[in-house]
Amino acid sequence: MTTPPIAAKTPLHRQHHEDVVIDNYEWLRDKDNPAVISHLQAENAYTDRRTSHLELLQEQIFEEIKGRTQETDLSVPVRQGLWWHYTRTVEGQEYGIHCRAPISDPTDWTPPVLPAADILAETDAAAGLPGEQILLDDNAEAAGHEFFSLGSFDVSDDGTLLLYAVDVEGDERYTIRVRTIATGQNLADEIVNTSEGALFDPSGRYLFYTTVDEAWRPDTVWRHEIGSAASADVQVFSEPDERFWVGVGLTRSRKYLVIEAGSSVTSETRLLDASDPTGDFTIVWPRVEGVEYDVEHAVLDGDDRLLIVHNDHAINFELVSVAAGDPQGEKRVLLAHNPEIRLESVDAFRDFVVVEYRREGLTRVAIDRRGDGAGLTELQFDEPLFSVGAHGNPEWEQPTIRLGYTSFVTPSTVYDYVVATGEMRQLKQQTVLGGYDPLVFEQRREWAIATDGTRIPISLVFRRDLVTPGIPAPTLLYGYGSYEQSIDPGFGIPRLSLLDRGMIFAIAHVRGGGELGRLWYENGKTTHKRNTFTDFIACAQHLIDAGYTTPEHLVAEGGSAGGLLVGAVANLAPELFAGILAVVPFVDPLTSILDPSLPLTVIEWDEWGDPLHDPEVYAYMKSYSPVENVHATHYPRILAVTSLNDTRVLYVEPAKWVAKLREVGADALLKTEMSAGHGGVSGRYSAWRERAFNYAWVIDAAGAHPSGEPAQVLAD
Repeated sequence: MTTPPIAAKTPLHRQHHEDVVIDNYEWLRDKDNPAVISHLQAENAYTDRRTSHLELLQEQIFEEIKGRTQETDLSVPVRQGLWWHYTRTVEGQEYGIHCRAPISDPTDWTPPVLPAADILAETDAAAGLPGEQILLDDNAEAAGHEFFSLGSFDVSDDGTLLLYAVDVEGDERYTIRVRTIATGQNLADEIVNTSEGALFDPSGRYLFYTTVDEAWRPDTVWRHEIGSAASADVQVFSEPDERFWVGVGLTRSRKYLVIEAGSSVTSETRLLDASDPTGDFTIVWPRVEGVEYDVEHAVLDGDDRLLIVHNDHAINFELVSVAAGDPQGEKRVLLAHNPEIRLESVDAFRDFVVVEYRREGLTRVAIDRRGDGAGLTELQFDEPLFSVGAHGNPEWEQPTIRLGYTSFVTPSTVYDYVVATGEMRQLKQQTVLGGYDPLVFEQRREWAIATDGTRIPISLVFRRDLVTPGIPAPTLLYGYGSYEQSIDPGFGIPRLSLLDRGMIFAIAHVRGGGELGRLWYENGKTTHKRNTFTDFIACAQHLIDAGYTTPEHLVAEGGSAGGLLVGAVANLAPELFAGILAVVPFVDPLTSILDPSLPLTVIEWDEWGDPLHDPEVYAYMKSYSPVENVHATHYPRILAVTSLNDTRVLYVEPAKWVAKLREVGADALLKTEMSAGHGGVSGRYSAWRERAFNYAWVIDAAGAHPSGEPAQVLAD
C-alpha cells in the first residue's frame, strides 16, 4: 500500500451544554464490526509498508537487546515462610518460571548465592536451586495463546496450595485457579471474570478476590471457600460509588485482612481480624472527601497499633499512630507534615519500621528502629540521580530490608540492608552482556522555566564520547504527567540502542506527576491540566535553547495519559518536534470521559473533571483534547501504537486521531496489536520486537545514524 487507508465518515452528532460536535469516526468503536477490523488491518498493512525500510534496523535493535540480556537468569530469592521463592527465565522461552526451594535453617535470612552470569549461561537451563519445586511455568500456561498475563499469584501459609489467575485476551479479566503443589494438579475451584490481586487468608481455607462492574471498575470483594462451587461464594463488600475502586489484601503481620476503597482523592480502609475470616470488616476512618490514607499494622512496645499515612490538613502527608482497637481515638503524630518532603509509604516489621518518601524530586528510604518517628536513618547513595525502594519484603520477622536500586547509568541492583548493623549487601546487579562501562555515560539534570515561571526538572542521559553538550544531538524526550505518577531515573537495556547511536534520552518531569510533591500533581490535573502540556513544551524549548538538540532532531514520546500529553503538544507546538511517538494514547479524552458506561470513566472524573455535568470542565477539556483540536498545520511525523483489547485506553481513540490527522495531510501511522492489552504484547521476545519497532522509527524520525557505526568508531 502506497497510499494511506481513508476511514469512512459516518457523522454522529454529540451535544452537551449546547455545544454540538459532529464525530465522523465514532463508528470505529465497534470492534465487532468487520469493517472496523478491516480498517485496522489496512492501517497495519500501510504502516508495514511505510516502515519497510526500517526492517533491517528493527532486527538489528532486537538483536542488540537480546544480545545484551542474560536470557537464562534467576531472580534473587525472597524468603516466604520456610521457602526461598524466585523466578527463573530460560533462553528461548517468552515467560518466567515461578519456583521455590526449601530453607534448611529457619534462622537463615541470607538468600542463596546466585551463580555468576557466565556460569549461569552454561548451566542446564532446567536447573535451579537445590531442592527446587516449580510452582507455575508461565510458558506452559501460555501455550496455545497469543497473549498471556498473570494477575494473581499466592501460596497458602502452610505451603500446600497455589492460587493463580491468568488473562489470555489482554482485557484484564482473569480466571482464578487453585493447584495442589505436591501433585501439580488443579482443584475443581475455578472463578472467572475476576480482577487481579486475589489471595489466601492465613488459614488457607478461604481465598478473597475482587470482580469488576460493567465499566471495568473493581467494585466487589468476594470470599471463596476452597473446594466449593464459585456460585456459593460470599459477597463481602461492594462499593456503590462509581468513583471508587476496591482491593483486598493482608497486613504483613498476617493479623488483619484489609479492604481498601479509593478514588483519586479519597480513600477508606476496612480491617478484619484474620483469625475470623468469615467475620465483618470494620472501618478504620470513615471516608472524608479529599482525604487519603493508608494503614499498616505494627506492634509498638507490645501494643497493637495502626500506622496511618494521611493527608488530612497535611497536603504532603504525615504519619500518625492510633490504637488498633480504637483507630478513631487519639492520634500520635510520628512524622509531622513537611512541605519539602512528600511522605509516600510506611512498612512495619516486628523490630523496625521502613519509611519511603520523596525529597528534591528523588525517592528516599529511611529506617526507624524504634517505631516512634524519631531518629530516622536515611540510606545514602552517591549518585546525583537515582531511584530506590523497598521491594519484596513479605516476612514480619525478617532482620533485613530488600531494596531495589537503579539510575540511568547503574543497572538494576538488589541489596539487603541489615538493620541491626547498617551493612548494605549487594546481592545482584542486572547483567549487561557484551560489556558495559557506566563511566562512558553521563546523567545530569537541567531545569526549564515554564510559562508561569515554575522551574521544571529535566533528566538526561547520554554517552560522553558521542554527545557534547552545546552541540545538538538527536534526542528523545519522554513525558507522562498524570495521576501523581513519577517517572524516576532507571536503567534500561533497550535504551542503550538509542544512546549508542549518539542520541540523548531525556525525561520532562512535568506537573501532573508526583516528583516534587502533592502540589506538583495538583497543579497539573483537572482545570490545571494545560500546565502539563506547556511544561513539556518548555522542556523541549530549553533543550533546544541550551544546544542539546534542534527541532529537526527532537522526538517526543508518551504512553497512555502520556499519549494525551504528546498528542496535545503536537497541536500546540508542532514546530518543535520531528516526530511524535504515542503509545496506547489517551487522545480522545472528552468523548471517553463524557460516557459513564465506558470502562473506568466515572473513576477518572477526580483526575480530569466531570465534563458531563460541568460546562466549564467540558469547555476546558475540549480546548486541549488532541482529537478535538487537530487543525491545518505542518505536523511532525506521528506514530500511534495501540492494542485491540486494551480496556484502559480503547484502540478507537488513536484510530480516530490518525483519521483526523490524515484529513489535514499529516504523516501519521497507526499500528494496532490485534492480540494485546494496555501493556502491549506479552512475552519478553515479543515485547523486545515491539520496542525495536518503536525505537527504529524514533531513530529514523530523529535523524540519528541507523547503524550505530559512528558510536562504535568513537568508542574504539
